[in-house]
Amino acid sequence: MADKVKINVAIGGRTYPLYVSNAIEEEGTRKAAEKINELILKFEENYAVNDKQDVLAMCALQFASKLEVTSIVDQEDEQKANEKLDKMHRLLDANLK
Repeated sequence: MADKVKINVAIGGRTYPLYVSNAIEEEGTRKAAEKINELILKFEENYAVNDKQDVLAMCALQFASKLEVTSIVDQEDEQKANEKLDKMHRLLDANLK
């Protein structure tokens, strides 16, 4: 762990010590914690929530669902691009023969 740096991030009013490998990882971790805290506040303002664990679970679900949706869209975009490339390849083959 000699090349790792210890940082502290606050999420939901609690501080968590973490180790990061570089400045980019640190920045990403801090931004993620900031977004989680913003979402926590949003949920607490808009819903009657008594348990912080419920809020954190909803935050996790929202972030995970965004990742899954992005992954699905990326796969569909990749499939469409591959289909277009295949079509272009067939057209080139047909015209070069």
